[in-house]
Amino acid sequence: MEETLKDIRLTVYGADIKCPSCVNAPGSRETFEWLQAAITRKYGAEGVCYQYIDFEKDPYDEEHLQYIQQIENEERFYPLIVIEDEVAGEGNPRLKRIYQMLENHGLEDLASRE
Repeated sequence: MEETLKDIRLTVYGADIKCPSCVNAPGSRETFEWLQAAITRKYGAEGVCYQYIDFEKDPYDEEHLQYIQQIENEERFYPLIVIEDEVAGEGNPRLKRIYQMLENHGLEDLASRE
């Protein structure tokens, strides 16, 4: 029986209003859409489950509370990117780190599959 990998959870916590420290950076939703496009180009459309949570508007489960409280207490900048319960980036995230974390969780880029 062949083992299949489950989708890697990538969550972006953000808000419509930009973080005061990030006025020149893209907004949270733009960052979320940019990440989806960049990851899909490199790894394909399968293997990552994306979720965007507007912490000011969206209802959220208990599992998200610690990250939202950290943002509200100004311990973290938003957008906050979390991959499988590990912070991957905040504010203006670095794509290289996000790619590395995805690969650490078993995602293979399209070039290596050929």
